[in-house]
Amino acid sequence: MGSSLRADAQANHDRLLEVAARAFAREGADASLKAIASEAGVGIGTLYRRFPAREDLIEATYRAETTRLADSARTLVATRPPVEALAAWMADFVAYMRTKRGMAEALPAILATREGLRLRSREALGEAVATLLRHGAAAGVLRSDVTAREVLMALGGITMISGHEEDPALAARLVGLLVDGLVTARGAGTGGARGSE
Repeated sequence: MGSSLRADAQANHDRLLEVAARAFAREGADASLKAIASEAGVGIGTLYRRFPAREDLIEATYRAETTRLADSARTLVATRPPVEALAAWMADFVAYMRTKRGMAEALPAILATREGLRLRSREALGEAVATLLRHGAAAGVLRSDVTAREVLMALGGITMISGHEEDPALAARLVGLLVDGLVTARGAGTGGARGSE
């Protein structure tokens, strides 16, 4: 019985964070907490018990989305060809940055008071990109002379520009160009970058 209750509580927690991520991406940091609770299928009291302040929910959402994105690299390299895996991860990164941009007003203050959170997030995402690049380089279809840091910087630029232009389709096109630039002559025929759009 106890383990069933714990499982239900964890499911509620995970669902709250998934709904919050979508709401923050759509409406920004001021998204209605009542609407988030309602969409997640829980009462507002449940939300406040888990996240007493809006900042607590924003921080938990940021952590969960960062972890989900970082962990997805291992699944992608195990289930998709290297170029397709990289393209899919980059598309997820763009969506992640859209959520993060929605929380932009509140995040700096949160990150400033949570020691090491920004650095740990950057390291986790860097390792995810490195995993994808190593996988592709070992298969001979991705360049081996590019660092994870360089790829993350390029992705950051893409999300900044497409966000400024308010054009999600632009992000997809620029990600496709970035992937194409990372593909070796041997991998050029895989169609992975275009196939992910």
